[in-house]
Amino acid sequence: MAKYVLKRILLMVMVFFIIISMCFILVKLLPNKPAEQFGKDMQLIEMRREALGYNKPLIEQYGIFIRKTLIGGDWGISESLYLGQNVWDKFMEKMPATVLVNAYTMLFAVPLGLILGIYAALRKNKWQDHLISTLVMVFVSVPSYIYAFLVQYFLCFKLKWFPFQMVAGYDYFTWDTFVSLVPAILSLGFGTVAGLTRYTRAELTEVLTSDYLLLARTKGLSRAQTTVRHALRNSMVPIFPMILGEFIGIMSGSLIIEQIFGIPGVGPLYVASVTTATPDYNFFMLLSAFYTFIGLASNIVIDISYGFIDPRIRMGSKKNG
Repeated sequence: MAKYVLKRILLMVMVFFIIISMCFILVKLLPNKPAEQFGKDMQLIEMRREALGYNKPLIEQYGIFIRKTLIGGDWGISESLYLGQNVWDKFMEKMPATVLVNAYTMLFAVPLGLILGIYAALRKNKWQDHLISTLVMVFVSVPSYIYAFLVQYFLCFKLKWFPFQMVAGYDYFTWDTFVSLVPAILSLGFGTVAGLTRYTRAELTEVLTSDYLLLARTKGLSRAQTTVRHALRNSMVPIFPMILGEFIGIMSGSLIIEQIFGIPGVGPLYVASVTTATPDYNFFMLLSAFYTFIGLASNIVIDISYGFIDPRIRMGSKKNG
């Protein structure tokens, strides 16, 4: 197991560096705004560019970039979005809003998805199961931004239950802030609920029809006892890593949903860094590294967790013979 974990981590680091290197090279192929156009901040921008080796060969710039950013933690200053401000500090300022809306989404979506999946499996081939399965297929197939528009139209515009966008400010733990986040939570949560419901139903249905549960029933256990004691525990083995991966990925946020509902998180920051008239390459590199790392970390945590959750699994081991 230790060998497998080490191998996965090394592969993750290799993939991470490949992606970041590609982003760095592509950014360097794009034109930079002349420092003279920054007015009173010209000297500051020029100094930062000099420190990053803008006037040196590409390979030297890459070495400076790795040393200063990934090793030293200095991602530079903003050159357009927040002129002259430290990129890392602004990123950390935006992070709580992204984590909060995604944490609320998981707290709403995971229990509901498990409950609906379990209920559909227990009512297999009955009208309840067909109804839930049909709704799941609809919700899985529709992108989250479509839900966002529907939620805004019906709940915010027609019924006026919620505001169209998150309330301004950084006091995230007030009731008004939570209410203003509900439309975004619903928009993000529908797809997660549907996916988890489908996965839970499929796993539990397979376990409920297995031979060892039939044996347990013949020994006198009731259906409720076999379901709770055996079926649910065994079906959670492949489901729990999926849930764990969702929680690991809460920091990744949603680029579109955060933009639609005015959430001051890292999603809109990432979009703005490449869509403004003057792209902010320092923000782009930091956020590209962040999203890449979160995606790779989620996958490796899911894979490794299987071995810890189920002792029968020994990943990376070879069969004897």
